[in-house]
Amino acid sequence: MPNYWRRLAMTMLLCAAPAFGAGSFVAPRVSAVPGGVVTFKLPGAPDSAPAVRYGGAPVMVVRQAGGWLAIVGLKLDTEPGDYQVDVSRPDGGDQKLAFRVTAKDYAVQQLKVAPGQVNLSPEDEARVARETKQVSEALATFSPNVPATLRLAQPIPGRRSSSFGLRRMFNGEARKPHSGMDIAAPTGTPIKAPLAGRVVDVGSYFFNGNDVIVDHGQGLMTMYCHLSKIRVEVGQELKPGDVLGDVGATGRVTGPHLHWGVALNGAMVDPALFLAPPPQKKPVEKKSVN
Repeated sequence: MPNYWRRLAMTMLLCAAPAFGAGSFVAPRVSAVPGGVVTFKLPGAPDSAPAVRYGGAPVMVVRQAGGWLAIVGLKLDTEPGDYQVDVSRPDGGDQKLAFRVTAKDYAVQQLKVAPGQVNLSPEDEARVARETKQVSEALATFSPNVPATLRLAQPIPGRRSSSFGLRRMFNGEARKPHSGMDIAAPTGTPIKAPLAGRVVDVGSYFFNGNDVIVDHGQGLMTMYCHLSKIRVEVGQELKPGDVLGDVGATGRVTGPHLHWGVALNGAMVDPALFLAPPPQKKPVEKKSVN
C-alpha cells in the first residue's frame, strides 16, 4: 500500500475514534463533512504540546491521556476530497496528517424579507463588506487559553427553528448557506454564555443585527446575533451562565430568535456537534397476549 494511502487510512481511523480528553474535557462529535469537525490523536510529552495548522490557521490542541488531541473545524464551502493538517513537534519533527472530507446535502429553506435586504444599494453593499471583514477578523482570534470542555450548553431554551448549513433562498434568490443554529424564543429572553470567555466584538450589523462574539480560547469562538439588547462590552470576561444579551429581531430576520454560531480555527461549524447528544428512546416492549 503506498505511503499516502496508508497514512490516510490510519488518519481516518484516528478521526473516527471517540474524542475524549483528560479529566472532564469533552470534544465535539466528529463529522468529516463541510461545516463539520475532525480530530487527530497526537503523541507527545505532557508539557510539550505540538503546534498544528490547517489551511495556514492555528488549530486547537488539548491535553489527552497519553498525548494530545488536535480539533479542526471545516468551512462550509470545503469541497469533498483529501486534505491534510501540518504538525510541528517541540523536538523539531514535522508531520503531515491526511484526512478525507465527504459531501453532505443540506436542506433548502425559503425565506421572505424586505427587498432592500436582498438586493442591496451600493451604500449597503459597502457597509456589509466592512462588517464582514470586521466579523471575520474577530472570528479568527486565537488565544492561548484552553477551554475546560467543548461540550456546550444551548445558550437559551427553545425550539431549533433553522439548522446549520441550510441552503437559503431569500425572496427566491440564493444566498450563502446558514452558518449557525437558529433557536426560536420570545424577545427579551436572556442569552447565557455556554463557557467562560472574553468578549472580543460587539456591534450593530446590517445582516446580524445586534451581535456579540466571545473568545473561549484556542480558536473556539461563539457568536450571538439579532439581539434586542447587548449586556456586555468588548474585553469583558464571562463565566459560564453569565447573561450577554437578550433575544431580539434586529438585522435580517423574519421574527425574534437567536442565531447562534460556533467557529473553530476561523471556520463556522455546526453547533449541534458541541451539544450533548439527544437521549436515545427506549424501545417499547410489546406485551404478549396469551
